[in-house]
Amino acid sequence: MGSGAIIDGTPAVTTTAGHYPSLMIGQGTLETELIARARLGSSEAFEDLLRPLLEPACRLAYSVLHDWLEAEDAVQEAAIKAWRALPRLREDTPAMRPWFLAIVGNQARSMRRRRGFATITLGRLGAWQPAAAPESDSEELIDLRRAAAGLNDAQRALLFLRYCLDLPLDEAAAVLGLSPVAAKSKLYRALRAMRPALEDSRA
Repeated sequence: MGSGAIIDGTPAVTTTAGHYPSLMIGQGTLETELIARARLGSSEAFEDLLRPLLEPACRLAYSVLHDWLEAEDAVQEAAIKAWRALPRLREDTPAMRPWFLAIVGNQARSMRRRRGFATITLGRLGAWQPAAAPESDSEELIDLRRAAAGLNDAQRALLFLRYCLDLPLDEAAAVLGLSPVAAKSKLYRALRAMRPALEDSRA
């Protein structure tokens, strides 16, 4: 993301497959202050907030679209929507991540629907790894993909957010519009449903 770059009033977001800035936002006061400044129109604060979220956002979009270029396009569009929606963001919002990832997820699903996909799949499972999609799957990833194939969309999305992006359960729930209690129940059922397939693959 270019620092301070503005296009038609919107901060320019630049993503490159497999490479993301590593700026980390401290918890608590610093992020709250950045959110407040961004809500008042500071593009620099908005970019500082978004920079550490680009990698998990692209991985989330990739888990839906299975194409890095389209995933990056989804994040670009989501960033524009987030910038325009900032004035409506609650003043007491403590963290940007769940709010922005929810926008990314919605944008990716919208793009997938336009492209004609019927269901979320795990594809090549590149999003289950810290870098771009691998050239070939390991046996462990293949087993994981098979075990997850029988889950519904919401269960797969929750597993991805919790274990691939390492989001706390309450944040993963917020991204999916669930209560923490509902998310915990869905996660438990998903893991229980996967167990027989994983045990069979290791037999």
